[in-house]
Amino acid sequence: MTTSKASSGKKSPAEEKIAKALRQFIRTRGAEYLKDPNITSIGVGYKVSEGTATGELALQFTVDQKAAPEDLGALDTAPIPESIMVDGVAVPTDVIQRSYRPGFRVVAEAEPPAAKVRADPVLPGISVAHTRGTAGTIGCIVYDKTDGAPLVLSNWHVLNGPGGALGDTVVQPGPHDDNRVDRNRLGVLKRSHLGVAGDCAVATIEGRGIEPEILGIGTAPQELGEPEIGDKVMKSGRTTGVTHGVVRRVDVIAKLTYGTEGEHAIGGFEIGLDQQNLPDDGEISRGGDSGSAWIFKNANGSPGTVLAGLHFAGETGATTDEYALACLPQSVFEKLEITLVPPAPEAFPGEAVPGEAGGGYDAAFLGVRVGLPALAASLADDAVLLDGHEVIPYTHFSLAMSASRRFARWVAWNIDGTALKKIPRKALNFTKDPRIPAKFQCGNELYSDNRLDRGHLARRADLLWGDLAEADRANRDSFFYTNITPQMDDFNQSSRSGIWGRIEDAVFADVEVEDLRVSVFGGPVFQDDDRVYRTVPLPREYWKIVAFVEDGQLKGRGFLLTQNLNQLEALELDEFRVFQVGVSEVEERTGLRFPEGLRNADTFPVPESLLAREPLDSPAGIQW
Repeated sequence: MTTSKASSGKKSPAEEKIAKALRQFIRTRGAEYLKDPNITSIGVGYKVSEGTATGELALQFTVDQKAAPEDLGALDTAPIPESIMVDGVAVPTDVIQRSYRPGFRVVAEAEPPAAKVRADPVLPGISVAHTRGTAGTIGCIVYDKTDGAPLVLSNWHVLNGPGGALGDTVVQPGPHDDNRVDRNRLGVLKRSHLGVAGDCAVATIEGRGIEPEILGIGTAPQELGEPEIGDKVMKSGRTTGVTHGVVRRVDVIAKLTYGTEGEHAIGGFEIGLDQQNLPDDGEISRGGDSGSAWIFKNANGSPGTVLAGLHFAGETGATTDEYALACLPQSVFEKLEITLVPPAPEAFPGEAVPGEAGGGYDAAFLGVRVGLPALAASLADDAVLLDGHEVIPYTHFSLAMSASRRFARWVAWNIDGTALKKIPRKALNFTKDPRIPAKFQCGNELYSDNRLDRGHLARRADLLWGDLAEADRANRDSFFYTNITPQMDDFNQSSRSGIWGRIEDAVFADVEVEDLRVSVFGGPVFQDDDRVYRTVPLPREYWKIVAFVEDGQLKGRGFLLTQNLNQLEALELDEFRVFQVGVSEVEERTGLRFPEGLRNADTFPVPESLLAREPLDSPAGIQW
């Protein structure tokens, strides 16, 4: 990530030294001053005399209310000294009456403009919010550093908010602009942060295209910048549209109240009006602009491609001074683990490059993108990471491991029916994956001297395609214990004539599968009351989802291997039955979330009553 700096002029060595000392002072001691109930922020700016900036650097304090010294006690506040020693230098202080509030309030309008309606493709500058929120703004399109997925960037108080949680639904436009939240689903909250590093969050984009250029500005940020006093910037917000400003305070820490979340100190910088480009209504920002991206302007006044900050607050109605607050982009991007540059596909092992032999699961294998399942927020900390990623790749399949259960939560694999090979097992031994700590894998110690079989999650026969060398690699990879779970020795036989092991074959036999290509997802269902054997809880249910294209349409079908759908049976490991279920039912049982395109591709008519479900007697009973 390149870090650029837009500056209105060079500082002398002495000025650089004191600016650095002031920045360190605020970062280490600034929060102490915010404990005073009357102080709303502390930052560095030019001292103001009779309404005009003097050019003298000062420690600027903003307060809810200015008062005479004798009245300070009634406000439960202390006087601010005329100067403060910083690194041996007496730095003057400046006190300004000013309060802040998060910019999420909105005003009703009869005819919503383009920024307030549903958009496809999604672009920065338009309305977005949590389903229980009102409306904020998409700042820019960013990319997840862990898997390369495109995301929308906005504020914590826009996408998360008090009571919100990772995995919650995010809608575009926000509910205030259109309350049809089911129709307007954009994705889910993926990461968020509220603290000195910023008021920030990102959400996924599902089922819509993306356009990175900001509405009304026409450029897309390509680099992160560091604002300095005097820099000229512009933003496009859901409420006030395009407005222009000038950075007038840096290294600011402001205190804001976030409803039931209480007070939080947020770091960033302050922007005032650009007197050469005043807004028509005098407002640099309003409620609903939260999350907007401030962009540095070029020397000729045109919009640049360097991101200056993320708008998160503005002035209250008690002042006529117009200003806005923005988070610093570097800290926001570090906290949220995002980047402005779309990463190359080969950077992520779980998303194989099409046509690249030996890659993991290929999301584009069917000609229609079918991405990997995502873990619920409550499961994220339980994921085993390989090189910082939860997705672990093998030849023709990928998986995600549970650290606590020591088995895969899900496995995703591709089957090319046109290139399948018959390769003998060649006396291959089951082995632990040397890339993964052994403590996170159940090995031979679980399977010796008992009826438990080592059962493949991704079927060995499904993986043996491509040229012989590629198929042989897949054969070997299938025997890692990460792809194995404990199954009774009559597991397939007891599940109604081996239906479970023949589902993939059945789709090829009964459906006109385009290009004879199928993608499959499968794994165990982990339950709190799973029976413990040799200190290991043994899964008693398994799930599988088959995805394919027929007549140009993506289809998905779900299956559950269980003893009984209502889960009231005794905890035995035999007498399994196979039921056809909906993808949403698999999500409910596993805590996984599948891509929206796959959920929409599941048109299986699910009976309302569990009692109306009959187990499959043969593959012929599957409703494709």
